[in-house]
Formats: sequence, C-alpha cells, structure tokens
Amino acid sequence: MPTAQEKLPHALLALYPALRSVPSEQLAVVCQRMVRLPAGAQVFTESQNCPGFPLLLAGTIRVVKSTASGREIVLYRVEPGGSCLITSSCLLGHSPYSARAIAETALSLLLLPTAIFEQLIAENGLFRDFVFNLFAERISELMQLVEEVAFHRLDQRLAKLLLAKGDVIHASHQTLADELGSVREIVSRLLKGFAVQGLVTLAREQIGVTDRQGLQQIAEINR
Repeated sequence: MPTAQEKLPHALLALYPALRSVPSEQLAVVCQRMVRLPAGAQVFTESQNCPGFPLLLAGTIRVVKSTASGREIVLYRVEPGGSCLITSSCLLGHSPYSARAIAETALSLLLLPTAIFEQLIAENGLFRDFVFNLFAERISELMQLVEEVAFHRLDQRLAKLLLAKGDVIHASHQTLADELGSVREIVSRLLKGFAVQGLVTLAREQIGVTDRQGLQQIAEINR
C-alpha cells in the first residue's frame, strides 16, 4: 500500500488542481515542507516576514486584525483548498504581515517557498489565475465585511452571525465579540436581550437558537 508520504502529492493536487501544471521536481520540494500546528497556535503574527505560500491540507485558520486597545475583528477564515489574502499580498508586495492568523483546529499545511511562488506567478498561467481568483474572492468578502461594519447595526450583525452558526452554538461571548469587531459587554447585553425576547437560550459558552424567524427579522431590518 502507498505510504502517507506517497499519498501526499495526490491529496495536495486534489485540493489545489492548479498545481497539476507545476513541474514534478518543484512539487517534490513543496511536499517536503510539511508544517503541523495544534489548535490555538499562531500561524503568523503582525509585522512578521512571510516565509512562503501556505497550502492548507487540513484544519481551519482564522485571520484577525487587532487594534491598539486589544479589540479584534475576524477578517476571514482559510479552509483546505483555499488561500490567504494577507499572505498573497505580502508575497506579491514584498511586505510583512499586516494581520495575524490563529489555528482554529489542528492544522496540516505545506509551505510553497517564496522563490517557487514567484516563479510560478511569473511563468505558470494556471497557477497565477488560481492565486488572483482567490485574491478577488477574498477582496469581495472583505468588502462585504466593511459594508456590514460600517452600515449595519450590531444587533443585525449578531443575529446574522447566530443564524449562520446553526441551532446550537458552542462559543463564548468574547469569541462572538471578536468575530464582530465589538466588545464582550455589548455582545452579552444584546444576547440577553435576544433571550428575553425568546429568540435564544443562554448557557455557559453555549447559545441555543429557539426562534430563527425572529432572528431573521432582526438581521433584515432596514436592509
């Protein structure tokens, strides 16, 4: 039977089909640069130099931006087969990271060296299209985030977030506040208000959605 190392190129190409056009010798170099991180580990930090282009095989990465006061907002998440906008911009602009990333779950990723990334961007149209298409998708997501933060009330955004997470949400009020770019006290107050209205039930680091239609009405106010 094939070993895990022998299966690795097939797993990589299944998640990143654009790499099928990459020469086998370059692919072999990439497959030797495996990185494994436990849940909660820092993937990269602000102002750190970028070591290469990550190809995520398993797990989820949360990319956040922090303020001087300690508040955070989740910019986006990276899942297997996806790409990190901040990393791409750092490599293309030869600049350090402008945000930080955390492993939400245990991660397995391969690191495409900077020299190979630059060569593929310059010479490989399929890989270049892959990077720029994912770049465009991330920019669109960030524009949507900017719109929500700038123009939607926090109760609307909280209701929308709860609806997206399902009927039983295992998360602290601080975690939700970080996702919304707010503070725990305000999110806790809104959640208590939702509970009084019978929209949710609250327990320790758990929220139960009991009235999806009611939350949907709040999420759509003035939209």
